[in-house]
Amino acid sequence: MPHRPIVTHFATAALVLAAAATTGAAVSAAENLELRFLDEAWNGETVPEGSQCQKFGGEAGSPAMHVAGIPEQANALIIEFSDRDFAPMDNGGHGKFGLEIEPGTGSIDVGSVPGHTTDLPAGFFVVEEHKAPAWDKAGAYLPPCSGGRGNSYYLTVKAVHRMGEETHELASGTLEMGKY
Repeated sequence: MPHRPIVTHFATAALVLAAAATTGAAVSAAENLELRFLDEAWNGETVPEGSQCQKFGGEAGSPAMHVAGIPEQANALIIEFSDRDFAPMDNGGHGKFGLEIEPGTGSIDVGSVPGHTTDLPAGFFVVEEHKAPAWDKAGAYLPPCSGGRGNSYYLTVKAVHRMGEETHELASGTLEMGKY
């Protein structure tokens, strides 16, 4: 009799895991990252002056940010930049780059990455170059570039576990960059 409760607990745990597997549910995927800009000029309402693309006189790189709530298994962050109001540049159309991190890193300050280039600081890597037309230089990040038409820009950070070419998303978060 003393073994029966143990078997019942194992059976219950197995049923929960099986249910999660068949529904595609994953506890870690529901986690949200805590994100904030390190520079107060990035207020989420207006893209700071000088932070637009080179075509419109900008020279700055991506906004530096603090990322917290990173799951223990994460070994990289993927950062995607988007223009919500221009479909070809939404969903990471302004570029995607990553940052290698040590598993167990709970929070980290992510520095700025220059725009219009694939020459990234140590630890960063290109995931997908921006999708700007041929008039722009290729690169991992294209700063806001609507010419001041009031487009809304945002970024998404994903904490992932990478194994070779395979990437498993563990948590994510979004920050409004502002309008330009």
